[in-house]
Amino acid sequence: MAWQPAENRYEKMKYNRCGRSGLRLPAISLGLWHNFGDDTPHERKVDMCRTALDLGITHFDLANNYGPPPGTAETAFGEIMRSDFSGLRDELIISSKAGYYMWPGPYGEWGSRKYLIASCDQSLKRMGLDYVDIFYSHRFDPETPLEETCGALDHIVRSGRALYVGISSYNSQRTREAAAILKELGTPCIIHQPSYSMLNRWIEDDGLVDTLEELGIGSIVFSPLAQGMLTTKYLNGIPEDSRAAQNHFLKKEFIRPAIIDNIRKLSAIAERRGQTLAQMALAWVLRGGRITSALIGASRSAQIIDCVKALENDSFTAEELSEIDLYAREADVNLWAKSAEL
Repeated sequence: MAWQPAENRYEKMKYNRCGRSGLRLPAISLGLWHNFGDDTPHERKVDMCRTALDLGITHFDLANNYGPPPGTAETAFGEIMRSDFSGLRDELIISSKAGYYMWPGPYGEWGSRKYLIASCDQSLKRMGLDYVDIFYSHRFDPETPLEETCGALDHIVRSGRALYVGISSYNSQRTREAAAILKELGTPCIIHQPSYSMLNRWIEDDGLVDTLEELGIGSIVFSPLAQGMLTTKYLNGIPEDSRAAQNHFLKKEFIRPAIIDNIRKLSAIAERRGQTLAQMALAWVLRGGRITSALIGASRSAQIIDCVKALENDSFTAEELSEIDLYAREADVNLWAKSAEL
């Protein structure tokens, strides 16, 4: 008998309205980034997607360059759509992005109309989809007029390739500019995907959170666990198979004794709250309802289950927030976290 998702899945998840749009996203979304390529057994990918949907996670976030190698995450997800998720397309939010290097030559990255539309077509082909729900400009292109990038996003929606558009990692000023252009074109920007965590406050310091709220744009934050730093993974050294050990998106020099000492203190706060450090970190980014969804990555289903439990205790006292700020800010990683995209 074909697999069927849990009947009570929607009772297990909180859904938040995405800005002023009609779209609602799960408070926890699943990103299919660097644990969804050819180096991960397909059976494990299937299990993670099944587990996510059973828990009410309806949003699966991809990009053209996710893998490794680039493109393979979308290919794998396309296989899951044709098998396990067959018949469920209208219950899912599927997103993809383009902006980073994907193929050689002058048309294989950044924000030109040529690249964005070609990339969207390639992503749809890899996943076997007629459209994605959200398509993002993955990063601001300083050498392409923003009118061209936004015009391409508008065309992608009007041609039926996507239902909504968003931007990722744009600062507050560029977000305002892009939102104004897209509003004028008639295809509003409904969502922004920036990095954000207790250790990475750039969207607060830049004023981006206030900008999104003012403009009615939703937000889905990536790396809310700071590439694993806001888990117990590094509290007793650097595991051989970890990202830090491989200098893979997390540099070894970030795992400094002073920082780990402060993360231990954050872990103690989580323990007093009856949570794991990861659960508290997710609850923290979602506090107050200003963030629409927290985007998690996972290498196994147990991590997804653990993360969703964060929603069981997602409120904080003023004293807890003050104590978290003391240790998180003292870790002094916010200056380099933006460039590291933690």
